Amino acid sequence: MTLLDAPQYNEKRAKLVRNLSIAALVIVLVGGFCTFWFWNWPAEHRINNFMAVVESGDFAKGFAEWNRDPNWQKHPQQYSAYDFDQFQKDWGPMSEYGKIRSHKLLMAKSVGNGTVVGMVINGDTAHPLFLRVDNKTKTIGFSPVELYVGP
Repeated sequence: MTLLDAPQYNEKRAKLVRNLSIAALVIVLVGGFCTFWFWNWPAEHRINNFMAVVESGDFAKGFAEWNRDPNWQKHPQQYSAYDFDQFQKDWGPMSEYGKIRSHKLLMAKSVGNGTVVGMVINGDTAHPLFLRVDNKTKTIGFSPVELYVGP
């Protein structure tokens, strides 16, 4: 085949290829943006659910959310390192925050094999709290890492 024997230009096919290429590019860009934007959403959702239970005052259910074990009362010895009594001291009305009435998530960042979520409790912006959600077990714990929240 030579240049003079080239196939005839098909305008309909060219528009189809162009439109499909643009659509594929848009889908890849939107998918990438959504992945970036919602990457930490599962951890944020877990923390929000946990805090809603704590705010309601149901500490037994809160401890179940913390450990991701709804049947924790059947085997409390499994949680001897951080037991229910210590949990109530940290999250109950006598905690350093008092009765927890509200929370606001400030940020979330993947760190190692977990996600660190920074939040403000009862509007106390001077002392943000950082919790960590393990990516594999989905359990919640206090984070050894504190994120910079800005001035």
